[in-house]
Amino acid sequence: MASYRPSALPNTRIDVADVLRGIAIGGIVLIHFIEHLNFYDFPEPVNEFWASVNSGVWDTVFFLLAGKMYAVFALLFGLSMFIQHDNQAQRGVDFRPRFAWRMVLLMGFGLLDLAFFNGDILFLYAVCGLLVLPLIRASDRVIAMVAFFFMLQPIEIASLIVGAFSPDAQPLNLGSGAMFRAIMPAQRDGSLLDVACAGLRYGVQLNITWSIEHGRMTQVIFLFLTGIMIGRKRLFYNEGDNLKVWKRVLLWSCAALAVILPLYNNIPGLYDSKIISKSLTVMLEMWRNLAMMSIIVSGIVLLFYKTGFRRPLMTIAPYGKMSLTHYIGQSVVGSMLFYGWGFGLYNVCGHTVSLLMGFAFVVIQCLFSHWWLRSHKRGPLEQLWHNATWLKRA
Repeated sequence: MASYRPSALPNTRIDVADVLRGIAIGGIVLIHFIEHLNFYDFPEPVNEFWASVNSGVWDTVFFLLAGKMYAVFALLFGLSMFIQHDNQAQRGVDFRPRFAWRMVLLMGFGLLDLAFFNGDILFLYAVCGLLVLPLIRASDRVIAMVAFFFMLQPIEIASLIVGAFSPDAQPLNLGSGAMFRAIMPAQRDGSLLDVACAGLRYGVQLNITWSIEHGRMTQVIFLFLTGIMIGRKRLFYNEGDNLKVWKRVLLWSCAALAVILPLYNNIPGLYDSKIISKSLTVMLEMWRNLAMMSIIVSGIVLLFYKTGFRRPLMTIAPYGKMSLTHYIGQSVVGSMLFYGWGFGLYNVCGHTVSLLMGFAFVVIQCLFSHWWLRSHKRGPLEQLWHNATWLKRA
């Protein structure tokens, strides 16, 4: 492997990345609120009209946000991974050992999150960060090749090959569904201690196995690597021909979505083989989410740099700077609102009301971010993570 050369230019704060991170965390909050934080127990609609409204709200939110917001979040995680490593490399410091420690700390935050919400993503990101770390100094070509391999969804390709030879084979099942069901009684009737015990008992394995079964883990690794490449190429800065690159990304992503969407809606149902149908569904869903994520990212970058929307978009940036604080905050507050140990609103709030509650909570979080960052450099948990990362710094 060729020796790593740090960037010649400084990695200044990227405002548009903070905006995108804010959009991602806000979208994640909305999804989690409408899902009652992975507690799929909802009140019966009072009439057919509200049943139709709730169904429309659910379908719209999931089509626009589900999987796309986590994808944006993962892309930016890879970008941050590059920036942290490159900043230290410019000083002659190898950041890799400290980054590994940083991922151990992130696992700790993930366990804290699991004490309230079984759908935590932080532990998975930490695991994927450690898997990607050996490639942080690899050549662009190696990173691109590995990223492309994971983008193809190799687990689903392997399942399709199995299905071609054994059509009666069953889809990959690592037991996430059983673990999910095992947590639900604590969400419905348990105390906060019951919820925490169930989350810590099942949560890590549940989220990793679910991510493998549904293509998210392979996509996260791909997006981490893509974020590293975006950082190397400085594509989030308004430099050179970068905006032309983002225009091409937008056009190609729209074209890809136009092709993938009808395939996703129609092709898996043509097969009687469960393993083939399921693998095609997962693969095409991940590619659909990737195309939509690329449309969101490229569209926001172009709006930020080419139009008068920069100023209103910057109001979201403080929210994005405190994404760790807000991610865990939504788990704590959402658990209290919807689970049985708190207000038990799962049995009262339908999809529409839950979405409005999510919007209100995002606004409150955003206002808190503006207030907090007027007198602090980082959010509360971001500062704690930073301090613990550099605890043994010489």
